[in-house]
Amino acid sequence: MKTAVYERKVYYYETDRMDCVHHSNYIRWFEEARIHFMQVWGFPYEELEAGGLLSPVLHAEADYRTMTRFGETVEIEAGVESYSGTRIAFCYTVRNQATGQVRCQGRTVHCFLNPAGRPVSLKKENPAYDSAVRAVME
Repeated sequence: MKTAVYERKVYYYETDRMDCVHHSNYIRWFEEARIHFMQVWGFPYEELEAGGLLSPVLHAEADYRTMTRFGETVEIEAGVESYSGTRIAFCYTVRNQATGQVRCQGRTVHCFLNPAGRPVSLKKENPAYDSAVRAVME
């Protein structure tokens, strides 16, 4: 599977009273890593939107392994798990950059919508974008 690694420093505002990163931030980090992955592999999200399409989240999950704390730098490895033309699923692994220790693993599933908010097939709506995604899956 082709992946891209997104590096991110942990900010104080992302922590909670337990002195660790609040769980909701990992889902935000997944989104940042997904957009980075799409850019790196030649199907940037902004091109999808420029073509009038959106790709909202249908499902998000995260398995928390160890705590992430303020001041750490994490690496979020993202990859495409599956693609059907109408849906795309990404997988993520968050690691402490210095130690390599896994902090969190997760997955998101997205669909594609036209400007009217109706689900569409990328193969029909944007064949060039569809081809770029399929090339990454090979």
